[in-house]
Amino acid sequence: MVRERVVDLCITVPTFFKCPISLDVMKSPVSLCTGVTYDRSSIQRWLDDGNNTCPATMQILHTKDFVPNRTLHSLIQIWTDSVHHRVDPPVSPSVLSKDQILQAINELGSSGSNRFGSITKTVRFAQDSDQNRAFLAKLDGFVPLLVSFLDNVDGSVEFLEQIVTALGLVLDKIEDREELKNHVLKGKKRLCLDSMLVVLKRGSTDSKIATARVLKFISLDAESQLLIGENETLITELLNLATPEKDPKLIENCLACLVAISKPKRNKLKLVKIGVIKKLSKLLTESNTSVTVVEKALKLVETASSTSEGRKEMCEDAAFVAAILNKVLKVSNVATEHAVTTLWSVCYLFRDQKAQEAVTQANGLTKILLMMQSNCSPQVRQMCTDLLKIFRVNSKSCLSSYETKTTHIMPF
Repeated sequence: MVRERVVDLCITVPTFFKCPISLDVMKSPVSLCTGVTYDRSSIQRWLDDGNNTCPATMQILHTKDFVPNRTLHSLIQIWTDSVHHRVDPPVSPSVLSKDQILQAINELGSSGSNRFGSITKTVRFAQDSDQNRAFLAKLDGFVPLLVSFLDNVDGSVEFLEQIVTALGLVLDKIEDREELKNHVLKGKKRLCLDSMLVVLKRGSTDSKIATARVLKFISLDAESQLLIGENETLITELLNLATPEKDPKLIENCLACLVAISKPKRNKLKLVKIGVIKKLSKLLTESNTSVTVVEKALKLVETASSTSEGRKEMCEDAAFVAAILNKVLKVSNVATEHAVTTLWSVCYLFRDQKAQEAVTQANGLTKILLMMQSNCSPQVRQMCTDLLKIFRVNSKSCLSSYETKTTHIMPF
C-alpha cells in the first residue's frame, strides 16, 4: 500500500490525503453532504452496507449522494508525482467471477450452507456493474430462488433485506414481469407480501426502497393490484413511510407504488379509509417537498377525488384544497395537470360547494385566469374554462363578466 511505501522512504503523507476509512492515500476523493471527504470505493462500501451516517462525524446523511473533490484530487496527484510514486487504489475485496457467483448461488439454494454470506456476495456482484445485473436476471432459476426465500420467512430481517435488495437490483433487467408477479403473488398464502411487510417495518431505508420498487414492478394489472391491496397492513405501512420526515427517495418510491396499485376502485376506497388524504395534506403543505414527490402526491389526490368518500374528506378541509391550488403553475407541468384535474373534478364535475368556496377564498380565480393564458395543454385549458364558468356564476366581482375566450388578464 502507498502509506507503507512512503514510510519506507521516510516521507510523511499529509493527513488530509488519507481516507478516514481505509487510511490509504485517496485515489478518487469524494465529499459527502457533511463536508467530509473519503475515497470513493471506501465510502461506497460503507453506504452499500446499509449505513446512513457519516463515518467520521456519525451525522445522519440527508442524502447519500457524493461529489468529486477535484481540488484535493489534483493536490494528491501533484504530491504523488513529486515523490515519483503512483498512487495505488485502496485494497478492496476481490471482484467475484461469474464462476464464483454461480457457486455462491448454488450454495444459496443448498440447505445448511452459509446462505447469508452467499446472498451478500450476490448483492455485491449485482452492485458491481450493469452487465452483472443482466447476467443474474437471465440466469435460469435465479429470480424464482430469491422469491422462494420470501415465501418461507425464516425470521431474519437482515436476510430478507438482502433478498429484496437483490431483487431490486435486477428488476430493470427482468424480461418476464408476469412470471415474477406470479411467483410473488401466487405463492402459498402469499407469504411474500408478509415478508416484504417485515422489511418495510424493520429494514433499512435502502431495503424499504427496494421493497416498494418490487411491489410497483409487479403491479401489472387489476388482478395484481387487488392482490396487493388485500394486504391492508402493507399499504398502510407504505403510506406511513410517505411522510415529510422520511428520506425523499423512500417517500417517492412508496408513493409511486401506491399510485400503481390505486387503479381499482376497491383499492381507492381502502386508501381513503386508511387516511391517504391526511397524509398527502402533510406532504403538500410542506415547503421543502421535492418535485417528484409533489407530482406523485397530487396523482394520488386526483385518484382519491374520483370517489365520493375521497371528495367528501378532501372538501371538508379548506386548507387542503388551497394547498392543491397552490401547486398550480409552481411545481411542474405534470403537477399542474394533476392539481387542475382534481379541482375540476370536485368543483365542476361534482359541484361541491365547500370546495368552490375554498378555491374562491384562496384566490383561485386569478390562478385559473393565469392558467388559461399559459402554455398549458388543451385538456388543462378546457378544464380551466369549465371551472371559470362555475366561478362566473358564483362570483359577485368584476370577474363575473370575464369572457372565457379572452387570452389575457386586464391590468385593472
